[in-house]
Amino acid sequence: MRVTHPFHPLCGREFEVVTYRKNWGDERVYVRASDDQLLSLPVAWTSIGVASPFVVIAAGRSLFRFEDLLELNRLLERLGDESM
Repeated sequence: MRVTHPFHPLCGREFEVVTYRKNWGDERVYVRASDDQLLSLPVAWTSIGVASPFVVIAAGRSLFRFEDLLELNRLLERLGDESM
């Protein structure tokens, strides 16, 4: 299995799959990162899953989705209001 998410630090690296799990609607793959380390990744971030449409369309040109930036702005506004 290869890590395919372009912004993940392990992008391009290949790992041996230990198991695959679907918990509460979240699909994850567990891989052996080293002899003593088990790593869990969303399936969509790997060669096993289907890439997010945002990741495909952005093609590395954008780090953030518009909706996520709006949510960050709302959070920062709330935090600013609380500090005054």
